[in-house]
Formats: sequence, C-alpha cells, structure tokens
Amino acid sequence: MPGWQTFYHDLNDKNFEIISVAQDTGGAKDAAPWITAAKPEYTALIDDKHLVTQLYNMVNVPTAVWINEKGMIVRPNEVAYVDNRYKAMHGVDAGPYLDAIRDWVANGDRSAFVMNEQEVKERLKTPSPERAMADVEFALAEYLHKNGNSADAIAHFKEAQRLDPDNWNYKRQAWALSDAEKNYGTSFMKEVQKLNGKPYYEPRKLPKKQ
Repeated sequence: MPGWQTFYHDLNDKNFEIISVAQDTGGAKDAAPWITAAKPEYTALIDDKHLVTQLYNMVNVPTAVWINEKGMIVRPNEVAYVDNRYKAMHGVDAGPYLDAIRDWVANGDRSAFVMNEQEVKERLKTPSPERAMADVEFALAEYLHKNGNSADAIAHFKEAQRLDPDNWNYKRQAWALSDAEKNYGTSFMKEVQKLNGKPYYEPRKLPKKQ
C-alpha cells in the first residue's frame, strides 16, 4: 500500500484515482491495521464477503481493473504489483504495468493499452459451473466460520479449493483462518513450490507502446 500511495501521489492531479479493496473474511479487525499504517490518500475499502473476487472473477492478489470516467472497464483483471520485492517468487516485473498506467493517464482512450469493447469481452471469462459452485462453497464456509463453526467450515473451504484449484484468493483465505498444516496438510509456500514453473499469475499481455 505505501508503494501505491507514492504512485497515486504522483498522478492524482491528473484525473486518476485508486480504489483498493481488501479481500478479507476477518473484515476491519484484520485489514484495518494495515490500511491505517499505510495512511493512503486514495479510497481503501474492505470486502469481508469477497464480492469483488466473485463478481470480477478474480483468483489472486494484487489484481487490478482499469475503469474509465464513464464507468466502463477498459482493461480487465491483471496482476498489478507496484514494486519487485516478490519478483523472485512470481517472475512478474512491475515496471511495464506501471508505465502502461502512466500512458493511460496521459492519453486516455488514445492509449495503446486501452482495449476496445470487443477486446474486453474476449478477455473477460464467464465463470465455469465449477467456479460458480466454488463461490457457493466458499460463501458457506465463510458463514460458518463467522458464526463460530470454524471446524465445520473447513470441509467447505476444501471443496471450494477442489472446484477451483487455481483460485489463490480462496486458498490463502482458508489457510489464514486456521492452522493450514493441521487442517489442510499444506501451506502457501508449499503450494507455490508445487507449481514447478507454472506461472503463479496468468501472464500479462501488454502491447508494445507505439
């Protein structure tokens, strides 16, 4: 968040806004201390029901969507790092994406990085039946956890992961709410290591600037 604050400070006088949304079942109890410490000048929200994850078909964080002044998506979900501190793990260079945002801010709809309506539709994925059921299972697990039935929630968290195995948002949230090694027989780093070279994020597809 401090990195995005610096980026925002450089561009916020150019009709550019950031809205961050923490995807955290624990809500303000877990997410607010991080937001408070970062002191963002941009809008920071907390989504304890993971609605953004579900409605935008997101599977990992940090993920960003570009929305223009008319409320239209002009670039769908993409990995959006603001620095390279974790590049050794995921192999994603933050620089080209930040340069693309700067170009969009400077050139608006004329930017080479803005997609037309047809391109956006081609990039947006309709959730599969498995993903839809994973959303239901995850929502049920969250409900059980929040109502003091954490042990019963584990089976539904596991089912959500089985139905949508590439959904890291659902994996990491489930593991954060209990002892991952004990209840799921794994951990975040173990799962990353199992990828054996498979990209942790779907590769970005940025056009070369004209």
